[in-house]
Amino acid sequence: MDLAFLPALNATLNGLSGVLLVFGVILIKQNRPLAHRRCMLGAFGVSTLFLICYLTHKIWKANTGQEMHTTYHGQGWLKGAYLLILLTHLVLAMMVPVLAIWLIRLGLTGRTQAHRRLARWTLPIWLYVSLTGVVIYFMLYHFNPPAPGNSPGNLALGQIHTPGNVTLNIGEGNFRARH
Repeated sequence: MDLAFLPALNATLNGLSGVLLVFGVILIKQNRPLAHRRCMLGAFGVSTLFLICYLTHKIWKANTGQEMHTTYHGQGWLKGAYLLILLTHLVLAMMVPVLAIWLIRLGLTGRTQAHRRLARWTLPIWLYVSLTGVVIYFMLYHFNPPAPGNSPGNLALGQIHTPGNVTLNIGEGNFRARH
């Protein structure tokens, strides 16, 4: 089974989680706590689904002999910006499940003041992780320059290099992607 679609799905889930978080904040500011609760639980559910899909993709890549990680080939300040975004994303992403579960528990047990205090810290972190997850996806799969030595000028006749570091082999009317 080809699970190469999962990075795009993961970016979509990250984006959806961010949207649900924003709507959840709007709803609580409108004094609609039940709708807020549903929205925030939806954000948590979508984030959980993201984590399952992310791990599934990594396991699939390992089991099919592929590189576990997609390399970003940008140079100079672009590489530095990518690494900074990736590092902060990873560190903060490890905190989100713990903070989210804690928030949910506080909210569901009626500890509103403690929930609000923790949400002031958690919401920006969770939103940052959601947004940077989408940014990282686009940097890796849509705006990733070719690897050194694998520039479009070095491809064999009948090959096309696309953004996202995929080489399309074109022959006899067939398109085969090599990632």
